[in-house]
Amino acid sequence: MIKLKISLIVTMGMILFSCNNPVDKSETQDNSFDFFVEQFADIRILRYHVPEFEKLTLKQKELLYYLSQAALCGRDIFFDQNGKYNLAIRRVLENIYKTYSGDRTAEDFKNFEVYLKRVWFSNGIYHHYSTDKFLPGISTDYFMHLVQHSDSSGFPLKAGQQPGNLMQELIPVMFDAEVMPKKVCQDTDKDIVAGSAVNFYHNVSQQEVEQFYEKMKNPEDPRPVSYGLNSKVVKEDGKVKEIIWKEDGMYTEAIEKIIFWLGKSLAVAETPEQASVIQKLISYYKTGNLKTWDEYNVLWVNDLNSHIDFVNGFIETYDDPLGLKATWEAVVNFKDLKATHRTEVLSSNAQWFEDNSPVAGEYKKSEVKGVTAKVITVAQLGGACYPATPIGINLPNADWIRKEHGSKSVTMENITYAYDQANQKTGMLEEFASGEEEIEHVKKYGFLAGNLHVDLHECLGHGSGQLKPGVASDALKNYMAPLEETRADLFALYYIMDEKMVDLGLLPNLEVAKAEYMNYIRNGLMTQLTRIQPGKDIEQAHMRNRQLISKWCMEKGKADNVIEKITRDGKTYFRINNFEKLRSLFGELLREVQRIKSEGDYQAGKDLVETYGVKVDRELHREVLERYEKLNLAPYSGFLNPEITAVEKDGTIIDVTISYPDNYAEQMMFYSDNYSYLPDYN
Repeated sequence: MIKLKISLIVTMGMILFSCNNPVDKSETQDNSFDFFVEQFADIRILRYHVPEFEKLTLKQKELLYYLSQAALCGRDIFFDQNGKYNLAIRRVLENIYKTYSGDRTAEDFKNFEVYLKRVWFSNGIYHHYSTDKFLPGISTDYFMHLVQHSDSSGFPLKAGQQPGNLMQELIPVMFDAEVMPKKVCQDTDKDIVAGSAVNFYHNVSQQEVEQFYEKMKNPEDPRPVSYGLNSKVVKEDGKVKEIIWKEDGMYTEAIEKIIFWLGKSLAVAETPEQASVIQKLISYYKTGNLKTWDEYNVLWVNDLNSHIDFVNGFIETYDDPLGLKATWEAVVNFKDLKATHRTEVLSSNAQWFEDNSPVAGEYKKSEVKGVTAKVITVAQLGGACYPATPIGINLPNADWIRKEHGSKSVTMENITYAYDQANQKTGMLEEFASGEEEIEHVKKYGFLAGNLHVDLHECLGHGSGQLKPGVASDALKNYMAPLEETRADLFALYYIMDEKMVDLGLLPNLEVAKAEYMNYIRNGLMTQLTRIQPGKDIEQAHMRNRQLISKWCMEKGKADNVIEKITRDGKTYFRINNFEKLRSLFGELLREVQRIKSEGDYQAGKDLVETYGVKVDRELHREVLERYEKLNLAPYSGFLNPEITAVEKDGTIIDVTISYPDNYAEQMMFYSDNYSYLPDYN
């Protein structure tokens, strides 16, 4: 739930400050590095550079290697979680891609390749952002032609099954828009469990699942586990039960490989504390015990001295309609020592920010514990973080752990740098900004402003506030994700224009904050609509959050003309006329959203999201799409991973090297050939 995804294609300047001293990223980045790889459908494929890798010790590189291998071994898990047919479909498509003997230059075959690339990117047949099923750009007749002219031995056939029988099963799932149309259904007028294709439930209703977990909960427990986090719920012989994701449970084959590589990493752990973290994670994977998961998170959040760090596990619940079940993800990284200074300044002043927050005093933490933050260099992405990745993470998610032990926050600066470099000269800012003054302002301050927003959102926003005693962390149900992201964004927006930021040396002046306000409102009201298909409403949590904030502030500030909608040459723009008043509106909304979370006020949360975050202005949407189409851009981006390779001699690792592949299909096929462990259906 606590993850910030990239949301906006803009042209930004290259100014980045760390406290009072500018940091020139060219000191650590290879200026000749080509970040762009290719573009298809609505997707750009980029690469990210890993600066300072060569300065790591051999032991640190070896640790990165083992952790990176573990990060790749869970890929099939995420595919399967996204839909029970995904692995079988991917393997059919990949076999065609490898063995088809017909004309590969035909337009239909090129369309087939685009479909396969989209399946790779989204880890299945559902769009990674909208969760709508996307359809092949070919006919079923041509698909069967591809099947018939490919090696039949390479298809994922059951015993005695013929390719034609398999395709009869898969074709409706792939080609029929009415069959399992949504990965995540959020229509509260429907049974959102039955209406979701995500592979967390089988043969159960929403009511049955909610009753199943309600019986487990003890409202008096001050340290509740995250019920249902790592399991599939099924009904067999009339009885509802869980199938746990663990060794000797569901996803055994992949989890055994993850455990193997984590075990290898123990021998090169940097500190005894880090070794304890890894060992506890292994124990969790072996048992599936959620108390062990909490023990792991406590150890992990207190491991502050390791240069190498990682995230690995069933963590975020965005893709569960009930917000209970977690998708598998992994991120391997090391600390950016120079840039981390600014996040250390923030975390060391966390109590000041909490005390001066505009929220009600009863919902503030009297003592902020263990808020640690750093800027990281990502070395490998896996599962739900690959190819599309967050730009910041704050973990763990359990409210009681955050209250008693604190949290870790990271800003992925080599990822934000890659976005920034790839976005240079796209024309997006020039097309949608309200005028030259705004364009120049964002070019000058936008990169710094964006990174500080991430810092504040992850480091302090998610870690702020507290629940009333007896309020369950999942009380907001399917609205928890957009409201939590709203809360963290509002915290960042409110404080980025505080004089405290200048006093701490984090900003040269508050003009930087204005750039973030400009970017945020423009995106929330207009440019993020480039990601929505005509006629659709907003469903993704972060997009709902951004529109909610922007629309609410525009409505509440209407009397003072805080945000003005203007039309020039038939085009719509939004201009901020009063930055101070806008900041006060951010504070007012933050106060209410914190109250909603602290009290578990489901109805108020639902009303806020549904009123401001969901519905799309159809006429504005049409205009935005027309203007955007002329730029020939793709609204979504994802990354190829670097290739980290161990060099051995006589069974001993003598070096670890890094290289940067530039062929998307080759990397995807390599992963499928070398890191695919699960059966076709789970």
